Amino acid sequence: MPPMLKSLCAALAALALTTAPARAADRVTLMLDWFVNPDHAPIVLAQDKGYFADAGLEVEIIAPADPADPPKLVAAGRADLAVTYQPQLHLQVHEGLPLVRVGTLIGTPLNCLMVRADGPVATIADLKGRKIGFSVSGVEQAIVSALLRPAGLTLDDVEMVNVNWSLTPALMTGQVDATIGAFRNFELTQMRIAGGEGRCFFLEEEGLPAYDELIFVANRDRLDRDRVARFLAAIERATQYMLNHPDEARAVFAAHAPDLSDALNTQAWTDTFGRFAVSPAALDHGRYARFEAFLKDEGLIDAVLPVERLALDPGAAE
Repeated sequence: MPPMLKSLCAALAALALTTAPARAADRVTLMLDWFVNPDHAPIVLAQDKGYFADAGLEVEIIAPADPADPPKLVAAGRADLAVTYQPQLHLQVHEGLPLVRVGTLIGTPLNCLMVRADGPVATIADLKGRKIGFSVSGVEQAIVSALLRPAGLTLDDVEMVNVNWSLTPALMTGQVDATIGAFRNFELTQMRIAGGEGRCFFLEEEGLPAYDELIFVANRDRLDRDRVARFLAAIERATQYMLNHPDEARAVFAAHAPDLSDALNTQAWTDTFGRFAVSPAALDHGRYARFEAFLKDEGLIDAVLPVERLALDPGAAE
């Protein structure tokens, strides 16, 4: 081919590349479990650093009006993904919701039994005859029952009080003597800022099976494995950025919204930092099997489901 013609062809090819329409990004609707906070740091970073865009995704992040809504919206096909809690997932699948875990956000429990540091409860045995506040029925009663058992106590020895979402105020005002459902990375600091001092009994140190606190769930019947795998790859990239550049990551996160740089969120960032799953897609089968068995032993489910009904790694072969 003559040099001039070769140059012309190259120029035309380059022009075709620059004028070809860009491939539209795949849309993903993600429902959070609560308002944006440090628990969601990799999500915020993946959005603000452009990692979702690099993965060919346009992610809409929505904070719910009611924390109970996100899994239901995914089950109804009105959202693609939701951030929720492993213990609740087990019960929701048993209730017939077509949900499945596709990734992990926070791979350790955050829930704890919180008491006042200067209060009357120094040991689990001290809960006898006292009030325990909770927000979500079902799993939290089972957790309390399991906590009480080694001390020779049962749920009949305590009074469970539904305080809605006012766990810290209920504890500080003496409405209850302990709370279950308080997050160790938030409520302890929230109580300190309000002028009190709390103390946590950590569930995994009291004989309960460890679990993934925050997970991503999808609709099993509508699952787009490729799209979810790309979403989780962006989350993993953001988590790695946090680990490699903690100060820069904190600055990006704090700039996302004005309240994310306040005293509570600043401390919560530190208290949450090391708890994110470094490989979000990876599935610990044993962890889900053990928690399923725990729920069966506590009488919350009638039969044990195989892990494949509850959780999967979207990148693994089917």
